[in-house]
Amino acid sequence: MRRKKITGINPDLEKAISDLLRQVMQDPEASLTDKSRVIDRALKLEAIRLKASDDQWGSGFLDDEESE
Repeated sequence: MRRKKITGINPDLEKAISDLLRQVMQDPEASLTDKSRVIDRALKLEAIRLKASDDQWGSGFLDDEESE
């Protein structure tokens, strides 16, 4: 039996980062550095999500050679 390749982002990871973002932003004791790090992680996750959902992402890199 062949297993289907799992694609996308682990929902547990998405939830953990979302929960962490919410907690840190609501914490009055959290430093600006702490908040910036959590925001950076959330932005990186969003960038990965966009790349994963775009079937054409990265497909044009080799096409540039043919147009010259």
